[in-house]
Order: sequence, then C-alpha cells, then structure tokens
Amino acid sequence: MIREYRASDLDSVLQVWSDASGIAHPFLSTEFLADERAKVRDVYMASARSWVYEMDERVVGFIAVVGNEVGGLFVSPDRHRRGIGRALVDRVRALHPRLEVEVFKANTIGRSFYEKYGFRLIEELVDAETGQPVLKLRYVAYD
Repeated sequence: MIREYRASDLDSVLQVWSDASGIAHPFLSTEFLADERAKVRDVYMASARSWVYEMDERVVGFIAVVGNEVGGLFVSPDRHRRGIGRALVDRVRALHPRLEVEVFKANTIGRSFYEKYGFRLIEELVDAETGQPVLKLRYVAYD
C-alpha cells in the first residue's frame, strides 16, 4: 500500500534509507553517509512531499519529491525487484508527468532502475561534496 508520509514514519524511513544506501553507495565514505542521514532526517523529509510503501504493516520503501525532482527513492534491499520502486515512481508520475532525478554514476542499482523505467540522461555533473560523477536524468511521459 502506498500512502503519504507521516512524521511518525521517520524512524522507518531512515532505516530504509540506511539499508538501501549501504548497498547502493559503497563508494561513499561512512562520514558522508552519516551527514546525509542527518540531512534526510532534519531537512529533506520536512521539505519534500513524500510517500511510503507499506507491506505487512512495515515501511519498506519511500519516495520524496520537491517539485518535479525526485530527491530520494529507496527500497529495503530485502524487498528489491518486487515492483515497489516502480509503484512509487508511478504514484509521483501521476502528479508530475515530467520527472528529473540525479543519481551517482557509480550507483549501478539506481542507474539500472531508472534506465529500465525510461529515464534518459540529460547531463553529467560532479558532486561538489564527494567529487563523484552524477547523472541528471529525465522522464517525460508524453514525448
């Protein structure tokens, strides 16, 4: 079931984020990930419109958007390949037929997902904090 995020979901969302980030971002330092976790907790979830995916009364995924930009899409690693990420993007796409996202080039899990979904490369950047290459992708429903 997909529903809007509630403040009471924060601990569950942070756990999903931590578990998924550890798998998708092994190239990032522990310190950077700790800082990002704090930003997710203190800044991103408060400023984004978000939805969670519940399964067996447990949050197993979430998506956060600001405008038409996906700020975060994370699914518990034990629930990958079950259509949860697709369902979350579908939910947001119903509101924003044109979506953009930035994904680390080294994040093969995220890149593969977005490519299969139909996102296309529009720009390659370098993340100022990590020095890592980042791909800016766009999905347009009616092009």
